[in-house]
Amino acid sequence: MRIVDIREKTASIASPIANAYIDFSKMTCSVVAVVTDVIRDGKPVIGYGFNSNGRYGQGALMRDRFLARVAEAEPDSLIDQDHDNLDPFAIWKALMRNEKPGGHGERSVAVGTIDMAVWDAVAKIEGKPLYKLLAERYLDGVADDKVWVYAAGGYYYPGKDHRQLQDEMRGYLDRGYRVVKMKIGAASLEEDLSRIEAVLEVVGDGQRLAVDANGRFDQDTAIAYARALKPYNLFWYEEAGDPLDYALQAELANHYDLPMATGENLFSHQDARNLLRYGGMLPEKDFLQFDCALSYGLVEYLRTLDVMKDMGWSSRRVVPHGGHQMSLNIAAGLHLGGNESYPDVFQPFGGFADGIRVEDGYVGLPDVPGVGFEAKAKLYAVMRELGEG
Repeated sequence: MRIVDIREKTASIASPIANAYIDFSKMTCSVVAVVTDVIRDGKPVIGYGFNSNGRYGQGALMRDRFLARVAEAEPDSLIDQDHDNLDPFAIWKALMRNEKPGGHGERSVAVGTIDMAVWDAVAKIEGKPLYKLLAERYLDGVADDKVWVYAAGGYYYPGKDHRQLQDEMRGYLDRGYRVVKMKIGAASLEEDLSRIEAVLEVVGDGQRLAVDANGRFDQDTAIAYARALKPYNLFWYEEAGDPLDYALQAELANHYDLPMATGENLFSHQDARNLLRYGGMLPEKDFLQFDCALSYGLVEYLRTLDVMKDMGWSSRRVVPHGGHQMSLNIAAGLHLGGNESYPDVFQPFGGFADGIRVEDGYVGLPDVPGVGFEAKAKLYAVMRELGEG
């Protein structure tokens, strides 16, 4: 058993939308295929992965550093003898050979994308959906059979008025979502409040609406928004300031006692630990949004979950960023609190398996080996071209 090739390519997920910090007109992601010599149903097992939106493709880093390290490793050193399978932890160690600690940057995205493909291959070799494999290895076989999801949207784009924003949110509710999220921070406070009120006319209750500032605000602005948002009793107020400004987040907690969310732009268990130490986040009400595809993959994500547990946080307070099937499997297999969903943007990478509907805010997973990419036809077509081409 061995990895015979790792292939990567850059795919466009460009669109005219924008959040408070960036537009997505030139957004890309990396797609990875890990080709093995294991044969199932007459074909080699191939694991696939891709990185979440917002961080661009990582092909150069993969080609220049990471792929060669796996190719140069002794094949037997990458095998999990106990499970007669590839060893994601040994492969991760090989990827990170000769890397200094700290300064995570974009390398965490490159490694996380490869790691996703490795876990997809591992689950396929074992012939199980990834979420069931994770539950068996880490939670005595008890997996969730459905996962709570919310619809992320409400982006800014040229000419989008309140009526169009309302129509977008109404469409999410019609598709079974019970909580929606919209962007704030790219307009004035007055205009954002008007947009929020327009959405509340559709969803009917602040507990069905989350808002996301994408790290745009300085401390004074974050607090001004907090005071203005509080009467709406929103589901959460997300990433008000720079993700590494723990002092800002802690001070914001002194002015906003309703749920807050952050963490999607923290890429290691050390960063997660610092947020929980210094960011004023509370385990009984706040949410964490760490995304495995951006933060060195599931191998590192398990360390992050251990840090949370040690610091008194339940895994149920984690609702990952990214809206992808990998996080959905982790949520079901490791008992997270839910998952983001992108019903209309970042296609074909956003969204979940074809034919599985959102029902009363929850979504199920396909009963296919691996992450389940094969059950999402348009996405699998992109991946298959790389893996089998």
